[in-house]
Amino acid sequence: MAPHYEKLEEARRDYIESLAETMEMYGLSPSMGRLFGIMFFHEEPMTLDEMRQLTGMSKTSMSTGVRALSRLKLVQKKWQKGVRKDLYQAEQDQFHSFIEFFVYLWEKEIEINEKALNSTEQKLRDLLTDPKLSPDEAALVERDLQKLAKSKQYYAWLRALVQAFKNGDIFDLVPIPDDSAK
Repeated sequence: MAPHYEKLEEARRDYIESLAETMEMYGLSPSMGRLFGIMFFHEEPMTLDEMRQLTGMSKTSMSTGVRALSRLKLVQKKWQKGVRKDLYQAEQDQFHSFIEFFVYLWEKEIEINEKALNSTEQKLRDLLTDPKLSPDEAALVERDLQKLAKSKQYYAWLRALVQAFKNGDIFDLVPIPDDSAK
């Protein structure tokens, strides 16, 4: 073993643990963050068995974690000639990872809430046609419809934000730092 290997691993562990903490902030398990961090530093695609050896996680947990990371496009399945087991590699471009991760979450949020908004709005509009509705109740329904209209504005804005991330327009507003200046 190289003399500085232990120090290298210690340095990597600091970042891996910060990734675990960060992923937990975004609703993922710390073990998924550690798994991503280990894969991030690994030079070659890895099998589930290799990941299990490095993390100590069970094969079931490992498989679940890799599937979740793959769904979020933080990890990709790779093919290598002569290798029969599935191989996985972490996304190295953190700008790309950020975009994929948040676009996935935001699109899910939009889908869930716009469906509920439309259903709620329709029910409220139907309620307004009820001749037995009192003026006070009608006023409540109208206020609720105004609140829903503001919510619809938010989801239209969020959809535009998602599109700005997808097509790269966001980088016109917040450019990626030029690392050649370092």
